[in-house]
Formats: sequence, structure tokens, C-alpha cells
Amino acid sequence: MATKHEQILQYIDGLPIGEKISVRQIAKALNVSEGTAYRAIKEAENKGYVSTIERVGTIRIERKKKENIEKLTYAEVVNIVDGQVLGGKGGLHKTLNKFVIGAMKLEAMMRYTEADNLLIVGNRTQAHELALKAGAAVLITGGFDTDEHVKKLADQLELPIISSSYDTFTVATMINRAIYDQLIKKEIILVEDVLTPLTKTYYLRTYDKVLKWHELNQQTTHSRYPVVDQNLKVQGMVTSKDILGRDRDITIDKIMTKHPMTVNGKTSVASTAHMMVWEGIEVLPVVDDANRLEGIISRQDVLKALQMNQRQPQVGETIDDIITNQMELVKEKERGEDIFTLEVTPQMTNHLGTISYGVFTTIVSDAANRVLRGYKKGDLVVENMTIYFLKPVQMESRLEIHPKILEVGRKFGKVDVEVFKDGVLVGKAMMMCQLIDRT
Repeated sequence: MATKHEQILQYIDGLPIGEKISVRQIAKALNVSEGTAYRAIKEAENKGYVSTIERVGTIRIERKKKENIEKLTYAEVVNIVDGQVLGGKGGLHKTLNKFVIGAMKLEAMMRYTEADNLLIVGNRTQAHELALKAGAAVLITGGFDTDEHVKKLADQLELPIISSSYDTFTVATMINRAIYDQLIKKEIILVEDVLTPLTKTYYLRTYDKVLKWHELNQQTTHSRYPVVDQNLKVQGMVTSKDILGRDRDITIDKIMTKHPMTVNGKTSVASTAHMMVWEGIEVLPVVDDANRLEGIISRQDVLKALQMNQRQPQVGETIDDIITNQMELVKEKERGEDIFTLEVTPQMTNHLGTISYGVFTTIVSDAANRVLRGYKKGDLVVENMTIYFLKPVQMESRLEIHPKILEVGRKFGKVDVEVFKDGVLVGKAMMMCQLIDRT
């Protein structure tokens, strides 16, 4: 039976898009305490199907699909720019396709403004009205207000009109940054994107007998199954090793491996791959926050996802991408002893203007990754890194990176990395890495 918390989440999920909700309303409708209602609403916000806006309240929004993650809802824009909603609250759940900066004459501005756009403009009341009539929402910069008839029009059309105290450039930068951050998230494949869902997952109950395992094994040819209780909470895993030599009338809970490793849907596939390789696991149960089974993920699912991710266009650059894209191979020596070069840009420095510790570790791990690829194709996961010393390196310095493989095995590699500036040693590190094969 579902808990009160789960019942509230199901209730919120079933509400129509754009519906306004409150702690008091939920508590009254489902006969729960306001504290329980508040916690459930916060979780619903984390899951992305409600949004709380200051001076407006909490509204049900459409949960964005992965492929449309670069689109923002107007509700998210309000939170990004610390805005105030002047009118059109009923349309806060809608998504915008693009934003237009109104730094031109009115006629030209309207040529660029279309339905589902967001017009960013100052205190130009006529532009606000024409944009709404064109089907676009309006973001007024500089903290200005608009006329009452424009607010009423926004309410009628259910198109938000938002006011922000920031200037136009700052607002555009903030929205662009939010889109850019979401593009980076888009590249990170999560377990929930590739798992085998519960409806297609074969599992056993704690009270099932070994005979049931044999029946499933013949039906599916699989040998590993999660074991759940009557509430679908994962209690263990059972494999062919556990079954071997066991009487068919013994219940599964007597022979299963208790407290198995599990992953959440929000865990990254790369992190899951690391866990599977390190622990030698073929299948992991995927659970929710209450430890209820949501599906399974296998090593094959993980490898397919990693291969797919390699073929995706890279759109949002992280600081790691910026560093590794500037690292160039300058000299090939013996196998596993290539030399790389990189210039320290202002982005790579700390408050003293010298290379930051985090950037240095990225340089070292990327150099090790590149030389290890000569031995084995796949991903590298740093198990431990020892930095012996690091001298201050000023911005705009050109570094030479000399990685040297000390030892390499089927699943690990040990690499020594030396970093020079003008022939002088400025940094030295040694790494132990795990290798994840993608073939």
C-alpha cells in the first residue's frame, strides 16, 4: 500500500498542467498534515513537475522530456531572473522556443517576435501589447511596470508578463547561462534514460521458491533477478550461484544475497559503469527514494549508452571540455610516452592568477587518458591520484605535459605525469586508474 507521501505525489502528478496548488489545499484534500504536504510538494519540485514562484505560489508544470531539455518554461525564467509576475499567471507552465531582445524600432521588433517567444524589452508599453497579441510573453527589464490594460490582456491570453530589476544584457546572459547549463546536463546520460522499466523487468518475491527461479530462467534465459517484498521494496539479488545445488522447495529469501547494491534513476551511467566494473556486477536494481524497484540496468545497457554518447554532438562545454580541447599532441615518442602542450588561459586560474589545483588535476587525468588509449579503447576512471608538488604557474604560460605509463593491466593502469614550463619541472603526479572497456 502506498504511503501518504506517495499518495500526495500521485495526486499532484494527476493534476492538470497550470493548476495552482498549496500546502493547505493538499493537506485538506488528502487529509494529511501540512508538514507531510510540504515535504511532498518539495519533492515534486525536485522531480520537475511543479514550480514554486515567489508572490505567485506553486503551479503544476509539464515535465520536460530529455530531448527538449534546452527549452525553459516561463516559470523557470521568473526564478532565473528574480522576476515579478505582473499578469498572465495562467501561462507560467508554457515553454518558450526562443527569446528576442527588443533593441530596435517597434515595426522591426514585431517582425522578429512570434508565438511562444519571450520578448525582452524595457518600458515600451506598445511593444508589450503587440508582443502579447503575437502570442509571445514579455520580460520587462529595469524593474519597470506596464499599463493595467496590458496586464488584463496578459491574463486573458494566459501569456506571462514579467518584470525584472536587472538590465537587458544581464537578463539575456542569465537565461543563456541556464540554457547552456541544461545543454551540459543533456550530455550526461542517466540510468533513468536507459534502464529496463519495471513492466519489462523479471523479479522474484521473497516468499517465492527456488522452483520459480528455474521457471523464469527457462522463460527468459537470464540468471540474475532482483528480489522484492510485498511492497516492491528490494530485499536482495539471486543468481545462478545462489541456486546451485539448492532444493527447489526452499524460499528465495533463504538463499538470496541480502542488501544488494542499487542505483537511483538520477545516477549517471558513467558512475554506474564504474560501480559495475569495480564490483564485478552484471545487473543492478534501479530503485526510487523509498527503495522500491523501478527496473534494472545491465552492463550491456551501460556499454550501449556510453557508445551512443560518444556519437552525440557536444553542445555545452564544461570547464573540463575547455581544458582538454586546448591540449595538443606535439611529439610522439615511444608508445605511452607522448608529449602534450597547453596554454594556461585566464579561465584556468585561481584568485592569485596562477593555475588552479582543479585544472592541474584535469590536465593530468586527461594526459593519462590519452596515453592509455594507445593500449586499450574505453573510459578511464581515476581510482587515486597523488600530486607530489605543484609550483605556481602564471596565466598565459605554455606547459609541456609528459605522461609515462608505469604499468598497465586488463582493468587498471598506473601513469606518472610530469609538467614542465620552459624546461623547468612545475608539477608532478602519479595516478592509478580503472579502465572501462566499451567493446
